[in-house]
Amino acid sequence: MSSQITGAQSLVRSLEAAGADVVFGIPGGAILPAYDPLYDAEHLRHILVRHEQGAGHAAEGYAQATGRVGVCIATSGPGATNLVTPIADAYMDSVPLVAITGQVPSGAIGTDAFQEADICGITLPITKHNFLVASADDIPRTIAEAFHLASTGRPGPVLVDLPKDILQATTSVLPADVWPPTLCLPGYRPVTRPHGKQIREAARMISAARRPVLYVGGGVLKARAAAELRTLAELTGIPVVTTLMARGAFPDSHPQHLGMPGMHGSVAAVTALQKSDLLIALGARFDDRVTGRLSSFAPKAAVIHADIDPAEIGKNRVADVPIVGDCREVIGDLVAALQGEPRADLAGWWRQVDGWRRTYPLGYDRPTDGSVAPQYVIERLGRIAGPEALYVAGVGQHQMWAAQFISYEHPYTWLNSGGLGTMGYAVPAAMGAKVGRPEATVWAIDGDGCFQMTNQELATCALEGIPIKVAIINNGSLGMVRQWQTLFYDQRYSNTDLGTRPDGAGTSAGTSGGPGAGAASSAPRGARRVPDFVRLAEALGCVGMRCESPDEVDATIDKAMAIDDAPVVVDFVVHRDAMVWPMVAAGASNDEIRIARDIAPDFDYEEA
Repeated sequence: MSSQITGAQSLVRSLEAAGADVVFGIPGGAILPAYDPLYDAEHLRHILVRHEQGAGHAAEGYAQATGRVGVCIATSGPGATNLVTPIADAYMDSVPLVAITGQVPSGAIGTDAFQEADICGITLPITKHNFLVASADDIPRTIAEAFHLASTGRPGPVLVDLPKDILQATTSVLPADVWPPTLCLPGYRPVTRPHGKQIREAARMISAARRPVLYVGGGVLKARAAAELRTLAELTGIPVVTTLMARGAFPDSHPQHLGMPGMHGSVAAVTALQKSDLLIALGARFDDRVTGRLSSFAPKAAVIHADIDPAEIGKNRVADVPIVGDCREVIGDLVAALQGEPRADLAGWWRQVDGWRRTYPLGYDRPTDGSVAPQYVIERLGRIAGPEALYVAGVGQHQMWAAQFISYEHPYTWLNSGGLGTMGYAVPAAMGAKVGRPEATVWAIDGDGCFQMTNQELATCALEGIPIKVAIINNGSLGMVRQWQTLFYDQRYSNTDLGTRPDGAGTSAGTSGGPGAGAASSAPRGARRVPDFVRLAEALGCVGMRCESPDEVDATIDKAMAIDDAPVVVDFVVHRDAMVWPMVAAGASNDEIRIARDIAPDFDYEEA
């Protein structure tokens, strides 16, 4: 038996040894040597996607649904650059991802060879680390280090770039003989245990606070700390808000949960943060979509900020008590420190909070023309599919409605692109989530704009036996952009009409005469749907349906739920002018929250 293997064989065996069971990718010239041993791999499933962006988002969905490292693979040049968006997405949302790219042969690097791109340089700002492998002997150690970096500390993407000659070279370093290899990561020592002095000071402040809020971010989910969070909340009786990235970390049905804060958060959540005297920020990053105008955010609140990434603490808001550590460890230590300690009476604070919650609940108007409210579709979908299902959203109005009107009772049932806001995320991410959680019902909630960016991955789903379900919230336009055009651009609907429904006639420029006006932009489209999503779904090997009446919503969802052997796409044709409320305009103070156009909450009763 030969003691020599190729670098490509070493790569496949190293991935298996690292615990990978599926990779999403597309072959090409530079990565082709790796695809030959993949053909024989017994423990590693390769899923052939239709676009490298789909591979990256699928790996993200797999990682977010399972907590394991997602793996994607692409060739050099355009294959690698097509991974940049999902890599950036994973970086912003702290998703453990290993991206493997082929590279031109070592001797050709720097010569502008065919399909050469400096992918390590390109992705340097959006990866935790990246590697350009210089020897086949280094492959097992590099893969082990990549998985370790991706999954420990603050999770994130790691890129491994493999020149073609390194994949073709032979090596006597066999993964089975050296696994687990010795890691060489000088300086990488993420702090997981919080400092006891900081915990004691935080506990003292929590005990004394009269208007505290638990401001929960996605780091709590990354730390697998949902159970610990609930223990802390119930021990202290403090109101809880969960950011867009933390939906499901705390049950929506829990009486202490105020909902989601931020630009489209609930009035109770936004206002509680503004009026608080203490923010206990757990795995949150004081994102601009949560804080609004930063200088006016929670002006009277002291801040306890716990995060595993020390670079986040003090980045946007000065922390009175900074705590570096894993959220699970931090929360556990806080619970221990607070046991038996006297605490301030929060009854008055809860009277205020409950008043906001009771007076300004989330809601929506039903269209008077008999059309379907998009919020109603999403609300019914959540009720019928239930809290055990996984919901994967694209980006835009439908994302906000899905965050608002589905009740999330369990962690890891809500997946979305939060930090980067990547249109096209939903379908491939749902595919990856279904691969990682085949027993779960997985719904992608997408807009007609987002859907058209990556819907080709439905062909992958059909051929690979991945029966996801897709709800297209079809308002005939780029909905969130149209909402902003309505509110801030005098209803000049420049280039937001998508033509995906019969009532989509109009001009692309939104004006008459002048540049942009003409036959092409003003010609009516009649009853055409471009594309017809039902026909498109069928062409991609899926079951296609359409729903255009409120009376048909439940029956359509039930019909989609009954199909388990093929992907399903439902075109929900909804009211085109529905808007997401509440809303804090970009750059405005959270004090300027609106519950509808030009309508602000009335807080006069607070003084009563």
